[in-house]
Amino acid sequence: MPWDFRDSGRSPPGAEPFKDMIRPHSGFPITCFAFLVFLGSFSSSRGQVQFIDVSRQAGINWTHESGASPEKYLIETMGGGAAFVDFDNDGFLDIYLIDSGTHRHSSANIPAHHALYQNNRNGTFTEVTARAKVGGEGYGMGVAVGDFDNDGWSDLYVTRFGTNTLYRNLGDGTFEDVTPQARVGVDGWSTSAAFFDLDNDGDLDLFVCVYLDWDYDKEMYCGQPRDGYRSYCHPLRYNPVASVLFENNGDGTFTDISSRAGVDLLGRALGVVTGDMNNDGFADIYVANDAVANFLFKNNGDGTFKETGIVAGVAFGIYGKAESGMGVDSGDYNEDGQMDLIITNIDQEMNNLFSNQGDDWFLDLTLNAGLGQSATLYSGFGVRFLDYDNDGDLDLVILNGHVVDNISLYRYGVEYAEPPLLLENTGGGQFSDAGQEAGPIWRRPMVGRALAAGDYDNDGDSDLLFANNGQPAVLLQNDGGNANPWLGLHLVGSKSNRDGVGAIVTMTTDRRKIVRERNGGASYQAAQDPRIIFGLEEGETITSLEVRWPGGEVQHLDPLELGRYHTLREGP
Repeated sequence: MPWDFRDSGRSPPGAEPFKDMIRPHSGFPITCFAFLVFLGSFSSSRGQVQFIDVSRQAGINWTHESGASPEKYLIETMGGGAAFVDFDNDGFLDIYLIDSGTHRHSSANIPAHHALYQNNRNGTFTEVTARAKVGGEGYGMGVAVGDFDNDGWSDLYVTRFGTNTLYRNLGDGTFEDVTPQARVGVDGWSTSAAFFDLDNDGDLDLFVCVYLDWDYDKEMYCGQPRDGYRSYCHPLRYNPVASVLFENNGDGTFTDISSRAGVDLLGRALGVVTGDMNNDGFADIYVANDAVANFLFKNNGDGTFKETGIVAGVAFGIYGKAESGMGVDSGDYNEDGQMDLIITNIDQEMNNLFSNQGDDWFLDLTLNAGLGQSATLYSGFGVRFLDYDNDGDLDLVILNGHVVDNISLYRYGVEYAEPPLLLENTGGGQFSDAGQEAGPIWRRPMVGRALAAGDYDNDGDSDLLFANNGQPAVLLQNDGGNANPWLGLHLVGSKSNRDGVGAIVTMTTDRRKIVRERNGGASYQAAQDPRIIFGLEEGETITSLEVRWPGGEVQHLDPLELGRYHTLREGP
């Protein structure tokens, strides 16, 4: 049978952009003064922002290899991964791309070629994979980034079909494979992963999505033999499996606490995001499952979780059915102080926008937000809430691409390669398609998978990185997104985890309150810029700015210069 989806302030090159180490405000309450806001000569609007494909001139010449074969083994459909990561601590984001490579039944023999590109701080990158020792082996899927040992250097966790790998950053431009001693080498088929602090003890724990029970000897024949068409099988033909939660022991090792923590439920996990969904000070886990109910693991605050997806209203799609959850993110799109959820699905299923109502429940406002018809012919993977035009509210980017390479034989109007979506937040809980005016990339069909957002050129707006299945990676420069005043924060924990994962930053202006969370995971098989950017409308004035660190400490900030990034360290 065919795949039937259940119907059957820019810093100059070389400059240090984070020179200020901001300390807690110790004088009068910060609400007693207003920040001076520089008024630009014009404010950003949809028509002024362009996303420009700079992959070639930037030196990003990497192409994902899926190992696709005529026999259509299911693992060929889901790679690859992408990360923005500042691995050398120079204040500029580098790029890490995860390849799959050919497998034992591929017609060619091409080993996976993961690629680490170092930012030259002039708009170009140099590949340093071999020197850094992160080329990897095996059939790669995705990547998570986190400083698991709190030594100040970002480490890398690579997921695979096979055994995952934890690379410890040695701080000298190289990495060491510490998987055996760290005890995080999950076997099977892993996809997305998230570093986060489940118990607020100051170190990063790790959640790993495991997709389904598949191996070569379990591959089935799917398609239409009488017509000579073979297709990739639907995931419902394979048994669900449990994902894995590792607790950081604080000594370079981890312990699998999946069962004790209550997260060892059977699913087909593809995407994960962590964040405080109910404002109780503890990070929860939301998992996008393929063809089974999505999970919302509510953190009980004692090292255990309770699955509340159905009760909270985020387990199923708008019609009360399990859908093909793939990518996921959280963010406060409607400015009510609550973290909302976006989840991407396959064609003929709407992507789901779940609006957080407080008290541990959500409403599906997909149709109300104007997202009902935006993606019904597309299959969404990577997704990210971001303020691409720096007007202060969260927009959406969705990377699309089908999983079946010959889907057009079975579905009218559905293609394998699909254009991405740029959806502008127009206020009042509404989104509209802004891609037609933001550059030709939004009309280019791709087989999209991982989507990462990050300001690689440090000019104050979010650039984008796409990893596409069997196709070249794409680096997009945001041109014009920084026209409005902006403020960038790089959080560094001391009592909290060093990455500040789980911190919530609240900016109050004379017009509104903007809340941003440093969440964990997000998108699909990708890692994001850890910094937070606040954009302001023309004439808008900041009246207060505070950070709530994991564990509950609240830090008020002294006035900060706009148009640049600031490093904020936790503590007195």
